Amino acid sequence: MCLASPIRVSVLLPLPFEAAFTYAAEEALAPGTLVRVPLGPRMVVGAVWDDAPDETVPERRLKAVAEVLDFPPLPESLREFVAWVAQYTLAKRGEVLALGVKANLLVAAKGRRKVFEFGGADAGLAGPALSEDQAVAGAALRAAVKAEKFGVTLLDGVTGSGKTEVYLEAVAQALAVGKQSLVLLPEIALSVQFLQRFFSRFGAMPAVWHSELTPAVRRATYKAVATGAAKVVVGARSALFLPFPDLGLIVVDEEHESAFKQEDGVTYHARDMAVVRARISRAPCVLVSATPSLESVENANSGRYQRLDLMARHGGAKMPAVAALDLREDPPERGKFLAPALIAAVRETLARGEQAMLFLNRRGYAPLTLCRHCGHRMACPNCTAWLVEHKSHKRLICHHCGHNEALPESCPACGAEESFAAIGPGVERIAEEVALVFPEVPALVMASDVITGPKEAAAAAAAIAAREVDIIIGTQMVAKGWHFPHLTLVGVVDADLGLGGGDLRAGERTVQMLYQVAGRAGREEAPGRVLLQTYSPEHPVMLALLSGDLPAFMAQEAAERRPGHWPPFGRLVALIVSALDEGLADRTARALSRSAPHGAGIEILGPAPAPFALLRGRFRRRLLMKTRRDLPVQGLVREWLARTEIDRAARVDVDVDPVSFM
Repeated sequence: MCLASPIRVSVLLPLPFEAAFTYAAEEALAPGTLVRVPLGPRMVVGAVWDDAPDETVPERRLKAVAEVLDFPPLPESLREFVAWVAQYTLAKRGEVLALGVKANLLVAAKGRRKVFEFGGADAGLAGPALSEDQAVAGAALRAAVKAEKFGVTLLDGVTGSGKTEVYLEAVAQALAVGKQSLVLLPEIALSVQFLQRFFSRFGAMPAVWHSELTPAVRRATYKAVATGAAKVVVGARSALFLPFPDLGLIVVDEEHESAFKQEDGVTYHARDMAVVRARISRAPCVLVSATPSLESVENANSGRYQRLDLMARHGGAKMPAVAALDLREDPPERGKFLAPALIAAVRETLARGEQAMLFLNRRGYAPLTLCRHCGHRMACPNCTAWLVEHKSHKRLICHHCGHNEALPESCPACGAEESFAAIGPGVERIAEEVALVFPEVPALVMASDVITGPKEAAAAAAAIAAREVDIIIGTQMVAKGWHFPHLTLVGVVDADLGLGGGDLRAGERTVQMLYQVAGRAGREEAPGRVLLQTYSPEHPVMLALLSGDLPAFMAQEAAERRPGHWPPFGRLVALIVSALDEGLADRTARALSRSAPHGAGIEILGPAPAPFALLRGRFRRRLLMKTRRDLPVQGLVREWLARTEIDRAARVDVDVDPVSFM
């Protein structure tokens, strides 16, 4: 008697493999089915994939699927998305699958049911009264959702114009037709006030997805998304890889934010991949910002994206008046960092019973600690970076690898005792100065090492709203999304910070950040005021902020980038070589240089030491390929790597469309 051959299935594992593995199954399994299979001595969870099984594997070598999991299959749209992201980023398909499929998410969640209720939002609840411009924009987004077709809309509105209320109209439409919605936020702290607005609008909370969730809530949320029970998800960039079976809308709020770029592992930009996921799902995608990226502006100008503009603040509030404080003419006292004019403005604001914000995009107490005797600087042993003093932790900390140490009692270079001086300000030092100038005024520091998650952010927002705080001192965390009704003054301590270093996007990024932080002022009846402390009031960035004419600044940026085929008018791919041995890093980089592609429209820059030439103990070298937009960069890089002999002890990371050049 002849036994029937086993049914072969392809299984993609969430591990750094490109190929799916062939296993034997007792019955035919549909693509997307989640299974547990043996891999060497261990059992792993994978997904049945669309690849044809390998028929050449002998039956005796076939391993059997150990278990078919009782879990909804991964939808076809997600499987297609995983394959697309892998092809675009040059990552392995298994690595991309791992962004969304982890074994611990598939275990049945236990706990009180009320903790894990999802959905229930009432699409029929009346929203807030919209202005005429808001109503027009909201109707356009509702129509896009109702059409159930792919398209991208750039929702561009000044700070305080009510963009959130407008795109919630699109969410309401998706709820009305039974579709799921995904709202991406660049920082989890921003979810605090968004969730309050969502609850006010729909009478229920959405599902939330970010790294701070407990394991039980993560598992329950994952299953609720997979079954369709979670109708609205608000999350960080990794939420793009959740198994939505019926996605009808994606919103990317603060679309210009570089925080949407994943720099480690699979390097992808969540804004760009959101557009792809929406296209695959045949759903509209809405990109939202008061300071859109040049990429999105150019896509709107070319007609690839639709554009909706909100040119005025909601409720009759006016945009804040912006002025520059020239530090060459009005310097702070020696050893201080707040100019007399800024101190006077804070005092006037407090006297009116209003709140003030001081902004400095630098964590800690001081960015540099050096010996007054010999000039020795305290540096990280693992990175090309200075150690940052954090008085609150009583430590010197590297912001790149996390190395920390106590400030030594004597200089390790010259032996001088108690000779260290803090150079330059961080927010802790500004807080110290505020306490000296305004000793009776309650102040609050908002920075990522202080506000570490949604709970701390909610407590800070509540304290500000309750008028328990009169001065807010913050980093980029406070620059976007927050609505503080009584905040009327924003003082930028160092408006020039971020303009140096030759970064392609330095000007664009600085304009965006400072415009956003300026937009925290005067969002209600009381007029707002913004003061920029700068040594370069004539810089184009400062002039753009003073005039409020961001479109003119972006047009100038475009004019400067277009001739050289710099993004968004050309393509960039970075190759970052790293090794524990510096000589090996150099040899590998030179080998890549010798085998680099050549041809019309292709330019290779480097190799050169990366700005962080040592990072987490690895020596780093960079090469940059710049091409015309029409060239297939992924194919060029694949061929480049294939013809280069690379030592196994060296690593080459590929970053397609790099945002950071560190």
